[in-house]
Amino acid sequence: MNKTELISAISEESGLSKLDSKKALEGFISAVSNELKTGGKIALVGFGTFSITEKSARQGINPRTKEPITIKAKKVAKFKPGAELADLVK
Repeated sequence: MNKTELISAISEESGLSKLDSKKALEGFISAVSNELKTGGKIALVGFGTFSITEKSARQGINPRTKEPITIKAKKVAKFKPGAELADLVK
């Protein structure tokens, strides 16, 4: 499902117009992005939790040259599904 299909699905499920559904989705994405950018965490009970995890620097291998390289430390976004979503997917 791509963004356009998701907007259509939100519109059908909620009864909102596609324009309002698009605004709602963009608002949600913006709110989650801004919270994660500041290092926060968003917990939606039953759905899941969005958070930031720090990955430490590590050694890797350049597949082309087989030389060892250092992969820099970085922060990554993480989503952990809630119990209801996990049960639904099973």
